[in-house]
Amino acid sequence: MYYHIIFHTKGNKRTLNSDPKDVYNYLWGIVKNKKSKLYQINGIENHIHLLVDIHTSNAVADFMQDLKAYSSSWIKQSKAHPKFTGWADGYGCFTNSIHEKDKLINYIKGQKEHHKTETFEEEYRRILIEHGVEIEERYFLK
Repeated sequence: MYYHIIFHTKGNKRTLNSDPKDVYNYLWGIVKNKKSKLYQINGIENHIHLLVDIHTSNAVADFMQDLKAYSSSWIKQSKAHPKFTGWADGYGCFTNSIHEKDKLINYIKGQKEHHKTETFEEEYRRILIEHGVEIEERYFLK
């Protein structure tokens, strides 16, 4: 099963450097340690997208808790992203079929270009609607 995972920084603030390859590599290491497979990772200063196959021994909630907690701690200790204060509480996790894999990989690769015309809020809202998720405004991007 392919999971398109999206999570963002606290307050949806642009606290990651413009090209956070160090963060991507660290996240990739966590994914590998969880016996899972990362197909693509990318984002911009306030959010990250991943396409992963999560190993069946991992519950999605536990996987995400570890991914966010370990990476948050590492980012703060590394001091490479001095404005970073942590990840927001929530995340989006959407299941996809093998038929959508290549399309999602290309979508995630094109994040920087994509966000020249659509904000993260617009993108996230659109993806939630496309997946039939009812948006509760009091929790949206909190």
